Amino acid sequence: MELDQKLLEILACPKCKGDLDLNQEKQGLACLSCQLLYPIKDGIPVMLIEEAETLGD
Repeated sequence: MELDQKLLEILACPKCKGDLDLNQEKQGLACLSCQLLYPIKDGIPVMLIEEAETLGD
């Protein structure tokens, strides 16, 4: 899974407006503040709160 670095710098969590980290293992963008994982489908981040999964330990 490859995302443009500039895109990663621009994107923010839609819920808290915080930073997102690329999670290679779970193939998504993780917001550690909200404990949400936004999926990446076909190389496109799905930035909908309704589509996000809860990060589990």
